[in-house]
Amino acid sequence: MVAAELLGRARAAAGLTQRELARRAGTSQPAVAAVESGRKQPTVATLARWLGAAGAELTIAPAETVRLRRRGEELVVVLRLAQALPFRRSMTLRFPRMPG
Repeated sequence: MVAAELLGRARAAAGLTQRELARRAGTSQPAVAAVESGRKQPTVATLARWLGAAGAELTIAPAETVRLRRRGEELVVVLRLAQALPFRRSMTLRFPRMPG
């Protein structure tokens, strides 16, 4: 995930405006806007500080862990969709006929 998306999601989750995040992070609103729009890329330290100001945390994880987490999230979505599908139970019991 790129810095723009990380910062935008964290800010939205915290219910902050760009101006409020900038004040908490000790920077300017135009700087926050430049990163969220993708025009600028912050350093890792700056991104971590800004995420912290939004109540989030920047963590580093092995790629396999990230892939597994994403697959797990996808599975949850699929299972929820499956639960939402209407289905009808058959009123008759169907089974294979046994010879003899």
